[in-house]
Amino acid sequence: MLSATPESEQDDPVTIRRPFRAPAPTEAVEHLRRADPVLREVIDRIGPIELTSEPDLWWSLVDAIMSQQLSVKAASTIIGRLAALGASGRPTPAEILAIDDDALRGVGLSRAKVRYVKDLAARWLDGSLHHAHIPRMTDEEVIAELTRVKGIGTWTAEMILIFTLGRPDVLPVDDLAIRVAAQQLYGLPERPGRDELLRIGEPWRPWRTLASRYLWRSLGKTPPVAPAPEPS
Repeated sequence: MLSATPESEQDDPVTIRRPFRAPAPTEAVEHLRRADPVLREVIDRIGPIELTSEPDLWWSLVDAIMSQQLSVKAASTIIGRLAALGASGRPTPAEILAIDDDALRGVGLSRAKVRYVKDLAARWLDGSLHHAHIPRMTDEEVIAELTRVKGIGTWTAEMILIFTLGRPDVLPVDDLAIRVAAQQLYGLPERPGRDELLRIGEPWRPWRTLASRYLWRSLGKTPPVAPAPEPS
């Protein structure tokens, strides 16, 4: 893991990047169809899917923290209110730190989430979160780096890998919807645990992210619903 943060990273401004969509790679779809007959049926039934991405790492992390333990609709409302507090439409780390706690509570953040988002902003600015290096880290390094932030656990880090960094081989084995979908699709007597889910997903490598998206889509969940807040 990186031990020092260059001065240029500490002064790096936040660049706002907007969400985009792209078709799933044909080679990934065909690999999954060949590798797993159960998943082939799901893919053929659902058809082509687009891969949604939110490439703004700062805002993705804020969104992930804000969305925990909320419905998609409620989270979207709060995120919209929070975005309105920024001069450019999305508050920067410096703006978040400057906003009074009561003002953040006023847009719908819990006390815990106020602490979490301010911890994230402080780490972003002081360099203790090596955000400029995250795109070049391995999946394991990204998870280790992000879970140092209060309110971000492994599941949230995996969602960043999938929906922000676009990593192709992520299987979020602790995701409830993934476990429910696997139980239904593979006719299991109960929800699979981590080891069983890893076994089921082994043939999907190196495209387990796309397989996960198809499992979510089989339940009508796109994107997945965030779980309860995770330990930091």
